[in-house]
Amino acid sequence: MKHYALAMELRARQIIFAILPIMAMMFGMGKDLMAQPNASTAVKNVVLVHGGFVDGSGWEGVYKILTGKGYNVTVVQNPTISLADDVAVTKRAIDAQDGPVILVGHSYGGVVISSAGDDPKVVGLVYICAFAADTGDSVLSLLKNAPADAPAPPILPPQDGFLFLDRQKFAASFAADVKPEIADFMANSQVPWALAAASGGATAAAWKTKPSWYLLTTEDHMIAPELQRFMSKRAGSKVVEIKGSHAIYVSRPDAVATLIEKAANSAPLVAAR
Repeated sequence: MKHYALAMELRARQIIFAILPIMAMMFGMGKDLMAQPNASTAVKNVVLVHGGFVDGSGWEGVYKILTGKGYNVTVVQNPTISLADDVAVTKRAIDAQDGPVILVGHSYGGVVISSAGDDPKVVGLVYICAFAADTGDSVLSLLKNAPADAPAPPILPPQDGFLFLDRQKFAASFAADVKPEIADFMANSQVPWALAAASGGATAAAWKTKPSWYLLTTEDHMIAPELQRFMSKRAGSKVVEIKGSHAIYVSRPDAVATLIEKAANSAPLVAAR
């Protein structure tokens, strides 16, 4: 019996020693799996920032798609009087969120999100044919980098310090792929854009420390595609090119929402690396 008991004890020890490495490996894998974000950790808060000459209503199509999929979407209404004011308004919208934020900017809104994106709640930036500004860059300074043969935005001379687009040229330059009646309404409901906002220099370049995505519009007559390529490459953004006008967020809200969703699902993975 003693020999039998000893043999059983030795056998038990062999089994334990055999399974210990397997248990250790499984435990290690479990920790890795727990550390990796999954669908439940995707960012659910999205803050949308409009550009110059327009207000936040143009985001309606994008808003409906994203909210329909369960995202918490906030549309910022910037006064476009000064860059500092617009950054402050955007930061208040970010602060009101209950968790991580994907910050989205169109056109001039890119300068705003580059500055406001240094907020710790922001985990990803999405530029929609926008000015991905470096520190000190303004819309007016970046436009100087456009190719000499690129179409010039039909910006009228300042009126009491505010800028407008030529209404007759608005559709062709800003909203060529938008329904004519909508483009006409946009042209005639322009929001005065202060020269102080257009010339305001970004106070930060959040894309230097946070992942970014860029929707580049190849038929854009406001921000030349070549200038968009320069800015998105400099920012290290993940770029999607699409045929469309500067008002792509109005004409193709599906494409814009798709890129925002990609950022919302990818940003936690980037942060976990």
